[in-house]
Formats: sequence, C-alpha cells, structure tokens
Amino acid sequence: MAAPLVFLVVGEPSGDALGAGLMRSLRRLEPGVGFAGVGGPEMEAEGLHSLFPMSDLAVMGVMEVLPRIVTIARRLRQTVAAVRELRPDAVVTVDAQGFSYRVARRLHPAPCPVIHYVAPTVWAWKPWRAARVAAVVDRLLLLFPFETPHWDAVGQDTVYVGHTIADQTIDPDARRRWRRWALGDRPGPLLCLLPGSRTSEIGRHLALFGEVAHRLATGRPGLSVAIPTLEHTADMVSGATAGWTLPVRVAEGGSGSRRAAMAASDAAMAVSGTVALDLASVGTPHVIAYRANPVTAAIVRRMITVRYASLVNLIAGREVNPEFIQQDCVAEKLQAAMVPLLDDPRAADTQRAIMKTALSALRVGPDGSSMLAARSILECVERRRPRAVGE
Repeated sequence: MAAPLVFLVVGEPSGDALGAGLMRSLRRLEPGVGFAGVGGPEMEAEGLHSLFPMSDLAVMGVMEVLPRIVTIARRLRQTVAAVRELRPDAVVTVDAQGFSYRVARRLHPAPCPVIHYVAPTVWAWKPWRAARVAAVVDRLLLLFPFETPHWDAVGQDTVYVGHTIADQTIDPDARRRWRRWALGDRPGPLLCLLPGSRTSEIGRHLALFGEVAHRLATGRPGLSVAIPTLEHTADMVSGATAGWTLPVRVAEGGSGSRRAAMAASDAAMAVSGTVALDLASVGTPHVIAYRANPVTAAIVRRMITVRYASLVNLIAGREVNPEFIQQDCVAEKLQAAMVPLLDDPRAADTQRAIMKTALSALRVGPDGSSMLAARSILECVERRRPRAVGE
C-alpha cells in the first residue's frame, strides 16, 4: 500500500507545536508519509506547505471574530476544497475549535477518517457541543484525563494521549545562554512577560504587564524583562515596548526559544492558555491574567462551569498560580501577587513543587504523547483502507 497522505489543519501557535511533533512521530512510524494542509512555522519547518498563513485563523472571542469573518469563511471554503481535491487518507484538525468543527461538518460524511486533536473544552462551558462534535468527528485525541467521561456520554471514540509538554525537557545550556543574553551584566531578576499570541490579546495585556513590571522595578534596580514572541507579533511587541525605561529583550522564535526564555526567568506574568503548562514544565513560578472584550466576557461568564482559568490550577484542583481575570486584572493586584514570587524563595518553590505534581498527570507511556497520537491516527487510516485481495 502507498504511504498515507495526512491533511492537517492548525490555527494557532500551541497547535503548531503539537502539529510539528505529530508530523515527526508519523514520519518515524511511516517514513514515506505525506502532509498537506494549514500550519505555522514549526510545521513548515517539518515540510508542510501551508495553504495560507495560519495567522488568518488565530482569532478568539465573539467580538474579535466579527471583523475577520469574511476572511475566515474564505479560508474555510479553501480548506474543504483542498481536502476534496487531494483525497487524503486522514484529516487531522488540531485545536482551533470553531474552525475545526466547521471543516469536519462541511466534509461530513467524509471519505476518510476525521480526527480532532485537543478536544473542545465541553468540561468548562457549552457541554452540548460534545454531541455535535461526535456527529462529525471519527476520533478525538484527548490531552487531559478528566475529559474522558464527557465524551463517553455521547459515544465519541476517544484516545487519551496526554500532553506533549509533559514529555519535554529544557537544555540547561540553552537556559544559561538565554539568561546571559537577556541580563547582560545586570544582576537580575529576570521577569518573563507573555501577553498572548494573538494581536488582540497583546493589545489588551502588554501595556498592563509593562506597568506592573515598572512598579516591580522600584526597589529592584537590576530587574529586566524578557518577552518571547512570534514572527507575526514581533514588530507589534517591539514597537509597543520601545519607550519602556526597563531593559527589555524581545525575542522571536519557535517553541524551543520560548521555553528557554521561560526557563531562564525568575518569574512570569502570562495570559491564560497553554502557556501555563509551558511555564509549569520549566518550573517558572507565575501568575495568570486575562482581559477579554467586555461583550465576549459577558457571554462566556454565563456559560462557564469551572472554577479556574489556568490549566495547571484545573489539573491540581486548587489555585496554584494566582489568577486575575477581567475586572480583577489590574496592575495593583498583579503587582501584589508577583512580589512574593520574586522575593520569597519559599513561595516560588511551593509553586514549583505543586506544578511538577500536576504536570505528571499528563505523562503517558515511554514513547510520549506525540507518538501515541500518531499511532492512533494510523490505526484509523488502516481501519478505513480497502483490504488487498487475499488479506
């Protein structure tokens, strides 16, 4: 049988990292495997020729989507048309829940297995989505162990593959190089700011984070700031921080560079999202903040069913990393939460210990999460392929 063609659809940087790892694992299992679809720089480095820039899909929130709806609709038609033309052996959508669901719905009934990697957060809000997704998706690859019952209830085929972040390690030399580059001759501390991967998130958080950093610099004359960013946001971040009086290092790069920056830092402020798991995996104490468009926030608040925004806090079942969401997301409160993480080694070590325990729940098998996901996808492909005569 010919090597399979896998069509991938990814819409945001965290999915790009997952997709790149998946491509590497699929290639190990099936050396001749081919790839097509939509992805970001990390997947392109693995050989994917993206149909269009992944950043066209990197939008989150009701009010944020509206100005981009024409572009997103065009990209949806383009993606579905490419699948129908290429007739791949599997379609794998990664995160980007709204876009991924619409791709699956347009393709249904699809001529090949449709697998979704990173399940919609039905455990947090809009639980009715589970039945809707199960109607058009053949298999879900789950990152978190607490998700399974929500999908069993609607008869969805699922495989718990854990999270790749739990499999990753940090190179001590890379950490030291990054810290030396960021601090120069200054004594520290080094504060990592992670205001989001979308331009709308950066617009709402970067100035606030900068205000907090300047407040923290009072009494800490050696404090410097590191801001790891992405290609499509680097100019925006550099321009916005040009007038800061603090030493700032803005670094553009993939997930490896971002993790090195996080690991090199003494503490961090970050928006809610996968970045919390990244920070936990490198042992960097942090606080979580998030400001959404007020209309989006009002809608989400009515539907949310969980206590915490941070994935680390959700896994631990307690507030390990302080959260400041919406009206609580103000400079005074963020500053107060950051002070002990910078000044009290016991407070920082307590966070590190609990984060390490929480992250261990996402580790599966000796081969790691990406390999388990790749095997699951190839199993779906094999199931649907016609059998040769005599088999």
